[in-house]
Amino acid sequence: MAESKFDMARLPNWLTYGRIAAIPVIMVLILADHPALRWLALLLYIAAAVTDYFDGYFARKYGTISEIGRMLDPIADKLLVGALLLVFCFDRSFGAWDLIPATVILMREIFVSGLREFMGTSKITVHVSKLAKYKTTAQLVALGVVTAEPLIPGMRELSDIILWVAAILTAITGIQYWLGVQKHLAPTEQDDFS
Repeated sequence: MAESKFDMARLPNWLTYGRIAAIPVIMVLILADHPALRWLALLLYIAAAVTDYFDGYFARKYGTISEIGRMLDPIADKLLVGALLLVFCFDRSFGAWDLIPATVILMREIFVSGLREFMGTSKITVHVSKLAKYKTTAQLVALGVVTAEPLIPGMRELSDIILWVAAILTAITGIQYWLGVQKHLAPTEQDDFS
């Protein structure tokens, strides 16, 4: 009987699937409102966030970049970020002023997702900038710090700063993306916007 080997070509997509599957578990652990479960949520969140780096790393290393992976990776990031933003509003981890950067992040991600969907139907690709990758990292770090806030004294000020930095990077990259697609959005004679 032949020995089955793990298919490294599928590893990047499995990491992305794992990141998506972890989201409801992290949400439930945070909403349980117990320190031990919050620690568990933080550890699972860190593991999920780290897969964002490794799925791309392994896809490039083994030359297994796939269309499904290219589509799912940013979706997984947005699902993770969006879900935690909602949880932190619900469990009051966010104060009133935190709602401003949280709203900026959520609005940009929905807006850019809509633009990507439109550009995809037009078979036009706008590549992800290096700043957009930093933006994703800043968002993931900010939400990790917010998760840790009730567990580690003195994290409140740090979480506020990182959340605002993430929101500013998010807004800048949203504007960059919009400017990058402008030339493809010029109205044609058939368009009627009245």
